[in-house]
Amino acid sequence: MNQCTTVAILPPPEHVLALSAPGHRPEAGHVLCELGEGHHSDHSAMLWDEGGRPGSAVWVRWDADRARLLPLPWCTARDPGNADEACGLFAGHPSEHSWAVTDPTDEAITWDLARRHPHLFRQAVYRITAPTQPTPLLSRSISASTWSTCGRTFVRNALLHLSSAYGQLR
Repeated sequence: MNQCTTVAILPPPEHVLALSAPGHRPEAGHVLCELGEGHHSDHSAMLWDEGGRPGSAVWVRWDADRARLLPLPWCTARDPGNADEACGLFAGHPSEHSWAVTDPTDEAITWDLARRHPHLFRQAVYRITAPTQPTPLLSRSISASTWSTCGRTFVRNALLHLSSAYGQLR
């Protein structure tokens, strides 16, 4: 399932504006809904986590009329295919668990970077898939769904690594 692509522009909270230095007004920021597409409730994005305690993750939930900041507990579900991966959403979330939600932008960037720089990406794949039996990244045996099972954390880390390496290649 693809990730919801709804974006919200949020102004800085009043208390942040009150504490800002004169002439250095904080800018509005954007958030992208982390739920699966087609959910029938408020959009949601995690802003920060204060140490993994129950209710320590602060989420913004929004609809067309308002946005709210809420401390919400983590969903306790574990990926049945990988017991080490917990759901990255809040308890009671309305869509699929996070391991079943694919960010189409991350997916597109990953494939484009892999196409342009397969030698860089192959190294990351070897560490995740099978270190003793490397599989070429661009072989037909690796599908988008296989990449999804690697988890969004891997993709983000790989993108950071590759963007750094790409900058060095330029």
